[in-house]
Amino acid sequence: MHATLLGAYCVFFSILKQTLALCPAGLLIDDFSNHSEKRNNLRGFTSDDGSMSSIGSVAGGALSVTPKQGGYFYESLGCQAARSEGYDALQFVIQGPVGGSVGIELQTQPSCSQATKTSYYHTVTGLTGQKQSFTVPWTSWPSANPDAIVGLVWYAFSQNDVAWHLGSVRLACTIPKPAVSTPQGAESPVITGVPTIIVPKDTGACSNFLIEDFTSQSRMTFLYYNANLRPTSDDATMQSVTVDPVQNRGTFVPKNLGSYWFTQLGCMDTIGQYEGISMRINAPAGTQFVLQMGYSNSCGDTNVKDIDVATDVLGWTFDGTERLYSFKFSQFPGLDASKLHHFLLSRLVAPVTVGPISFYCKGSVSEYILHGSPQASAPQDEIAAPSGTAAPLIIDNFSNKDTNLLGQYHGGDDGMILTWGSRLLQIQSPDPDYSFYSQFTGTCKDMTAYESSYLHIKYVGSTSFSISLQQHNRGCNEAIAPYPETWDEVEASRYAANGDIYVPMSHFNIDKTRTIGVALKAWYSQDATIVSLIEIVPSVPAGFKIESKLPTGQLIFACKRPNSFAFCIDDGDPKLAQQVLSIIKQENIKVTFFTVGAPLLDLSTNLSNVYHEMTAQGHQIALHSYTHPKMEGLPNYDTIDWEYNNDLSVVKQTFPGLTSPYFRPPFGTEGARMRYRWTQASGNKNAYIVNWSVDVEDWLWATGSTPEKQLAAFKRDVDKGGNLVVMHYLYPSTVSYLQEFIQYAKMTGKQLMRLDQCMMDPNAPPL
Repeated sequence: MHATLLGAYCVFFSILKQTLALCPAGLLIDDFSNHSEKRNNLRGFTSDDGSMSSIGSVAGGALSVTPKQGGYFYESLGCQAARSEGYDALQFVIQGPVGGSVGIELQTQPSCSQATKTSYYHTVTGLTGQKQSFTVPWTSWPSANPDAIVGLVWYAFSQNDVAWHLGSVRLACTIPKPAVSTPQGAESPVITGVPTIIVPKDTGACSNFLIEDFTSQSRMTFLYYNANLRPTSDDATMQSVTVDPVQNRGTFVPKNLGSYWFTQLGCMDTIGQYEGISMRINAPAGTQFVLQMGYSNSCGDTNVKDIDVATDVLGWTFDGTERLYSFKFSQFPGLDASKLHHFLLSRLVAPVTVGPISFYCKGSVSEYILHGSPQASAPQDEIAAPSGTAAPLIIDNFSNKDTNLLGQYHGGDDGMILTWGSRLLQIQSPDPDYSFYSQFTGTCKDMTAYESSYLHIKYVGSTSFSISLQQHNRGCNEAIAPYPETWDEVEASRYAANGDIYVPMSHFNIDKTRTIGVALKAWYSQDATIVSLIEIVPSVPAGFKIESKLPTGQLIFACKRPNSFAFCIDDGDPKLAQQVLSIIKQENIKVTFFTVGAPLLDLSTNLSNVYHEMTAQGHQIALHSYTHPKMEGLPNYDTIDWEYNNDLSVVKQTFPGLTSPYFRPPFGTEGARMRYRWTQASGNKNAYIVNWSVDVEDWLWATGSTPEKQLAAFKRDVDKGGNLVVMHYLYPSTVSYLQEFIQYAKMTGKQLMRLDQCMMDPNAPPL
């Protein structure tokens, strides 16, 4: 599908490079992007009631106020059980006159079910005339109830008739709690970033505290956070950052001496418990680089002090083998180990591979051990292999580059590496999106006579790919969307032995009266495969073992209900969500939103509140992975399961009682393995893998000079008969066309509805 969607998603997921904590991420109250509506990010009312001489939002996400005598500004919060949610302070940025002060009123209730409101007061002093971040703990309002906060007021500005700037108001967690994430391969993954408190310090017990486990390439290089949902990145300074999620190793290849990689530590207090950091490292002989520790007295991203120490000063040497390395915080002169901000690698001169990084306990250097469980595997049930009655059909022997032996098209997607030989073809695929096709017909071919036969492929090399049989649309017309209508697929490795692959034709659950052809696709290894024959035969050699058919769910590109149309909208910018909801409400339709799991844990994105509002308005929430990788490109079942199980757990945590059989694969990348594992994770052998037949191509046009091409793309696909949409609310231009998208879809005469409704799901709400 569209690998270019990566660029679109990078815009959204850069939000996650904001404050992500070991304790809960800060809950953003107001970045003043909605000031014109007099609403904060929690959709609470805000106002100065005319008590300011001037008020308005300014660049940089701030509010500028010039108070009159007695001027004030307030924020309504609904009712926030802040302390129970893990927040222990109010945090905000302010710029005021040198030596200035301002009062902060905290309004709380006895409980969220009791409406009596009481005010408590605190004064912030010592303003410097520059931007300052203040973190005010609940203890500053001794008698207040932090489990029922309903409002905030800034008042008693020490100087009137000058501009004050207020920004980034949030509930904050300043005391990180140690957390662990379940290692790759565990049967029941714990959601990374949900704290699991280790034994308290005063018991004398201690265990290593995980910083980074290198368990997700997507998390490391796309969402930009570490094992504790704290920001991590190379800021594109490295030539490459790759992750081996099976061995839990990250490899950093530098561009030059300016390359670096950091991971934030969340103002971690290690005093009395942790003595230093340990990690596995493999680097070429003679390698040297620099380690940096940073700390911040304000426990924020300002006033951070960096201390660099070179590996040779630490006495580290490398010889091209992996060893455990460690350092003590005391080896970094002046480091305040009670407020650790970040750890950074820099000035690399050669590729360096790093294993799990952790704090080790005082008095003994140790490493964080990732305890795995036996790897998930497919059932090994063998089935009988009866002979069919249809005559053999040779499809392809690769003797001609242009056509197969049926005189039909064969060829690969752009980007595949195809090397033709004498009656053989070597295939290498650098991307799991790519496929090689060999068609039976240009329209529809009835293959029902071969139901008891076997698809036979002769090969040498890798079997890390899927084999699919493709089904045409009802019109047998490639000008009609979707084309193909669907396909079913199997894992090549399950049917392979000694250079032969035999797949029962009955294992492809499609309408075989409308067969198009076969495809070799969804490579999850870049190792080469050489194929020399594709044919259909009536029987398999004596002794050849045939595995049972694994469930692969339903791969859909279109609605099932006659005359229906569904908008399926993937994640976007929370700041645009209200505009999206307003347009949808105005047009009186229901839609389906696909959400990525990890961002729901970052409360500063406000996505949880956004999606709660969507469900409250009757829209459907469905799943879109935990960290947004190309699912079929992951190396094994365990890495696929990690995505599904974490995603399901986050959704269950965020939306209690919600279950969904609908999964949209990131970038549309699917294959037999991820389809099978989705049926297992969801507990539904008929679960849906949802792609699309209408693409607005926002990933291609939204930020360019011709954003109107999004509308042209939408109309093109709708005119072809497409009725299931993919789009995002990442960009203002896309959202600006949403109403036109909807109105054009209505002009087709089709009824607009949620995905589950258009699939005639018996559990869907009535139309």
